[in-house]
Amino acid sequence: MAREAVEGEDLRIGVAGFGLRGPVAVEAHRPGRGSRVVAVCDTGEAGREAARRALGPVRLTGDFADLLEPGIDAVMILTPDHTHAGLAVRALEAGKATFVEKPLAVTLEDCDRVLRTAYERRARLYVGHNMRHMPVVRVMRRLVAEGAIGEVKAVWCRHFVGDGGDYYFKDWHADRRNTGGLLLQKGAHDIDVIHWLAGSRTARVTGMGGLTVYGEITDRAPGLPQDWYDPARNWPPLAQKGLNPVVDVEDLSMMHMLLENGVYASYQQCHYTPDYWRNYTVIGTEGRLENFGDLGAGAVVRVWNAGRRAYDPEGDLTVPVVAGEGGHGGADEELVDEFVRFARAGGATDTSPVAARDSVAAALGATESLRGGSVPLDVPPLAGDLAEYFANGQF
Repeated sequence: MAREAVEGEDLRIGVAGFGLRGPVAVEAHRPGRGSRVVAVCDTGEAGREAARRALGPVRLTGDFADLLEPGIDAVMILTPDHTHAGLAVRALEAGKATFVEKPLAVTLEDCDRVLRTAYERRARLYVGHNMRHMPVVRVMRRLVAEGAIGEVKAVWCRHFVGDGGDYYFKDWHADRRNTGGLLLQKGAHDIDVIHWLAGSRTARVTGMGGLTVYGEITDRAPGLPQDWYDPARNWPPLAQKGLNPVVDVEDLSMMHMLLENGVYASYQQCHYTPDYWRNYTVIGTEGRLENFGDLGAGAVVRVWNAGRRAYDPEGDLTVPVVAGEGGHGGADEELVDEFVRFARAGGATDTSPVAARDSVAAALGATESLRGGSVPLDVPPLAGDLAEYFANGQF
């Protein structure tokens, strides 16, 4: 077991990967305020240089082993998805409190290997499902818990990924060897939220979808092209240029879920819409709720629960969504706060390694179904000894 962080001292953090989720490492760098990044490992010079500019005088390395030395209390893994499991296992075996960016892994076997390692080594494992801290999700969760719509019976999510052509089809995300598929890479967040709102995991799943637009684009480039993100120029979707040489993930996909507690759910994802946001509808025995907007100003959650009527766009209750400062409406700050506290003391957290594994399992099942004729598939649960251990808080 690695050295426990001393109360009153900053938690000393080593970061693996300084790319698109680099801002989480920046959020964790709070010298004198509880945590500080002391080392960053990135295999590319560009990543190390970005870390130097963002964090100042921290140790920079290309060797992950440097993050496992005694002078580091916790490790944050912010690398591409297919590397998560191997790095997490190494960090946990070294006894480090370990933060793994979602998804936990890209195979169910790797998810369970990471969980098993944390259990056997008694090393604290935390998964970065920051949407559990997003204000819009917190509002919906609170309304459900307060009984505003009665007992939940259905959860629907429509995900309009308007910038998907830029974010997910110009680098490693577009290659299913690295992601499994975008139901996993992008959808794991929303599947986790669906499970959280419904209070259960997916037991059976069916998927459908395909590569419907971006497969037609023949302009390809190794690595991100210059000026790769330009919302004005990169429209309409077929005008995109410089896609990844390998594009074999779906740009339109959907899944139906039967949860273990009997709730029915659905998730739809499209990567070429003109707008970028997600819309949830939660239906219960005494009403329904729905969000309008998620991260931007003016977002609200509306509730219909005062009786039957025809079309009513306003509903019976409107709850404003008050976003915080920083990434994802303040969710990244809350996520880091929770991780730092957990790395020191263990205990219950709003995120859950088991729930992270369950979102991967559902997404993998849906992707397999989608690519295999939309046959319904059962989603295997986690082994009982692991489920019990993580439910008790990893003290």
